[in-house]
Amino acid sequence: METKSTSGPAKSLVEVAEFRTDSRYRLVRFEGHGWEPLAPEEFEPRIHQLFPDLDPRDPDRVHWADRPWEWPAWHPGEA
Repeated sequence: METKSTSGPAKSLVEVAEFRTDSRYRLVRFEGHGWEPLAPEEFEPRIHQLFPDLDPRDPDRVHWADRPWEWPAWHPGEA
């Protein structure tokens, strides 16, 4: 009989894709929900909507491909 180890790292529930400068958004994958383009002001509310008890700053559950908590520069009126 095979047993699973419980001492391994927790699986990320949220994955943030690589930083891109050609968009104000970052692609974010939510476990069970797929990828979504999100602006900085949408990120934490969406996490709390899908996973109410998840700490957005938990590096074991929220994985950033690069530049954690950094978003492309964007100014109102830009495309």
